[in-house]
Amino acid sequence: MSFFFICVLALVAGYFVYGKVVERVFVIQPERPTPCCEYRDDCDFIPMPTWKVYFIQLLDIAGLGPIFGPILGALYGPSALLWIVIGCIFAGGVHDYMSGMLSVRSKGQSIPEVVGNFMGMSARQVMRVFSVILLLLVGVVFVLGPAKLLGQMLGVNVQLLVGIIFLYYFLATILPISTLIGRLYPIFGALLLFMSVGVVVAMAVSGYELPSLSFATNTHPGDQPIWPLLFITLSCGAISGFHSTQSPLMARCIQREDRGRLVFYGAMIVEGIIALIWATVGLAFYDNPEAMQAVISAGSPAAVVNEVCNSLLGTVGGFLAILGVVVLPITSGDTAFRSTRLILADAFKIPQVQAGKRLLIAVPLFVIAFLISTQDFAIIWRYFGWSNQTLATLVLWASAIYFVQNRRFHWIATIPAMFMTAVVVSFILQAPIGLNLPPALSNGIGVGAALAAGVGFLIYAGRCCSGPVTDSAS
Repeated sequence: MSFFFICVLALVAGYFVYGKVVERVFVIQPERPTPCCEYRDDCDFIPMPTWKVYFIQLLDIAGLGPIFGPILGALYGPSALLWIVIGCIFAGGVHDYMSGMLSVRSKGQSIPEVVGNFMGMSARQVMRVFSVILLLLVGVVFVLGPAKLLGQMLGVNVQLLVGIIFLYYFLATILPISTLIGRLYPIFGALLLFMSVGVVVAMAVSGYELPSLSFATNTHPGDQPIWPLLFITLSCGAISGFHSTQSPLMARCIQREDRGRLVFYGAMIVEGIIALIWATVGLAFYDNPEAMQAVISAGSPAAVVNEVCNSLLGTVGGFLAILGVVVLPITSGDTAFRSTRLILADAFKIPQVQAGKRLLIAVPLFVIAFLISTQDFAIIWRYFGWSNQTLATLVLWASAIYFVQNRRFHWIATIPAMFMTAVVVSFILQAPIGLNLPPALSNGIGVGAALAAGVGFLIYAGRCCSGPVTDSAS
C-alpha cells in the first residue's frame, strides 16, 4: 500500500504546486465581480459558501466514473495508477480549472458557448450536440445504475426506484440550486467520505499489497492494448469531458475568483484520490486480473464494489459504503439534467428566471430521457467514452487559444490537448465502433494528427502574437 500513499501525496503536492502554476498563468482577479454577484437570479446564479460550492462540484463530477473506470483500468496493471496521477495533475486539473474559470469570465455561460467564444460557431455547435447527448446518456444511466444497486440492497422494486429517482432529478433540475442540491450534498459528501476512508483503512489494516509494479507490463486478460484504451476507459479520475459540462454550474455560484483553484482544480484532485482507491482495490484485492475479470463478467464493476465493501467492512459498514457509491451517480445524474437545461437555454436564449421557462425545457427533456431509458442503447453507449474524451480535448484546445490570445504560457493546455488528440483519433480509427483499422496504422495516424494540430496551433499562436493583448474572456 506504500505506493498508493505515495500517489496520494503526489496528487496533493500537485494541487499546491502545479495548481498554483495554473492559477498564476490564468491570472485571477480576486476583486472582480463573479456571475453570481452580477447576474443573481436566486435560481441558477446564487452566491454560496465556498465549502458548499466545493462539495457540490466534487459530487457533480464524481459519478460512477472514478469507481468503475479505475476498476476496469486496473485490469491493465499498475500503469493505471500512473495515468491517474499524471493525468489528474497535468490534464484533468487544468481542464476542470479552465472550464470553470472561463465560464466565470464568460458570464457563467455553459461550456459549448465558452468553447464557441474561442473556436467559432462550428465548434460551438459540435459542443452543443456532444454535450446534450453525453449528458442525456449520463442522466439515464445514472437513473438505472443506482436504482439497480438500491434494489439489490433494499429488496425494493427497481421500477419504483427508477420513478423516485426520476422525480428527484426533475425537481433538482427545475428548482433553485440551493433548494435541494445545496441542502442534500453535504450529507451525500459525508457518505462519500466514509466510503473512501473506510475502504482505504480496511485495505491497509488487512495487509493488502500491490503486486509487482511493472508499469510497462499489460496484464489485461482480454489482451486489450494500453494505448489508447486505458486513456478512454479510465477517464474520470484522470481527465473527463463530462466535468466541463458541470463546472459552469458552480461558476454561477462561486463568489471570488481566488476560490477557483480549490473548487475546480481541488475537486479534480480529490476525484483522483477516489480513483486511486478503486484502482488499488482492483490491483490488490484480487489474486490476479483474471479473477477480477470473472467477477466483472458475471455482473459488472458494481459486483466488484459489492464484494469488496462487504468483505472489507462487514455487513453494516459494507451497506454504508455501497450507499456512498450509490450517492455518486445520483449526485451526477441530477446535475447532468440541470446542465442540459442550461445548455439548451443558452443555445436558444431562453431566460430561466421564471419557473415556466424552466419547465418549457425540462418537461420535454425528461420525456426524451424516459423514452431512452426504455430502450437498449448499448451500442450508443459504446461511443460515450470516445465522445467524453473528445469533449475534453476541445476544452483543452479552447483553453490553449485563450492563453495565446492573452499572451500567456499556453503549453500547460497545449501539451495535454495534443496528447488527448492522439488518444481520441487513435481510438476511433481502430475501434470496432469506428473504422476498425489496424492498431499500428491508427496509432500512427493519431500521433500524426496530434502533431499536425500542434503545428497548426503554433502557426495560429504566432499570428496572434502580432495583435493587441486583451482578456478575450471578458
